[in-house]
Parts: sequence; structure tokens; C-alpha cells
Amino acid sequence: MTLNERAAKPHRLATRLCLRDATLLAGRLLLSLIFLHEGVTLATHFEGAAKAMAALGVGLPLFVAVVALQLGAGFSVATGLLTRPGAVGLGLFCLATAMLFHTNFASQNELLHFEKDLAIAGGMFILAMTGAGRVSLDWLLACHLLRRRRDKDMVAALLAVENQFSVQVRPPV
Repeated sequence: MTLNERAAKPHRLATRLCLRDATLLAGRLLLSLIFLHEGVTLATHFEGAAKAMAALGVGLPLFVAVVALQLGAGFSVATGLLTRPGAVGLGLFCLATAMLFHTNFASQNELLHFEKDLAIAGGMFILAMTGAGRVSLDWLLACHLLRRRRDKDMVAALLAVENQFSVQVRPPV
């Protein structure tokens, strides 16, 4: 392997990793957008949305939970903080929505919503398996905790060395 090939190898790896992280960020933002938009819309038009949901058989406590899930997990996926649980929650929500509300396959619109919900659920489950990537609050938190652990281990090691080489002074008797 030539010197130029050796120099190009880390650059190719860094480019591939940056592309992966940028792609994960774009995917997270695109996936979370629909939930954040819908959650904000439901929250700002709460009374009318609650009445519409009641007509579909969804009670007020469940409606509030849905709004909280869409906003909380949507924000989680968008920012990359607790991404995996947020993605699993939204994936399960999409599966439930598809199975409970979009099963009239005689209607092309209902079939489209059913397929859309399945596709979004699949994307969320893939995100749950891959994680948020390096452009996320999960990554920053993990780096911070790792640094704190290393600092704590270093302090413990220095104290052990200090205690091992401490000089014991005894007063003359």
C-alpha cells in the first residue's frame, strides 16, 4: 500500500461516517416532522380535536396521551435524545393507528393511510435499531458520561498511587 493510499483510507472512512450521521439526522428530522406537526395541531385545536376523536371512540385521557406521545417522542427523535425508546413508541403508535383506524381497504384513501403508517413504523423500528448517530443529544450525553467515568477512574487511580507511596512519619519516642 502506497503512502497516498494510506493517507486516503482515513479520509474515506471519515467521509463515510459523516455521510452516515448526516443521513441519520435528516431521516430523524423527516420522520419526526409529521408527529411534531400533528401534535402541535392537536394541542392548539384541542377542544375541536377532542370532540372529533370522541366521535371515533377515543376518550379524553387517551387523546391527551396521544398528543403527549406525538410531541414528546417526536421531539425525542428530532433531537436525538432517548431516540430508541421514542422511535419504538412512535412505531408502535403507527402500527396501532393503521390497525384500528385505517382498515377500510375499499377506500383508496384509507389504504394509502394504512400503507403510510406501516412505512413510518418500519422507519421508526430501523431508527430504533441503528440509533441516532453522532449528530444527536444521545451521542453528546454518552460522550459526557464516558468522560466523567474516565475522570473518576483517573482520580481513583491517582489516589491509589498516592496512598501506596505515602510516607508514614512517626514521632520519636
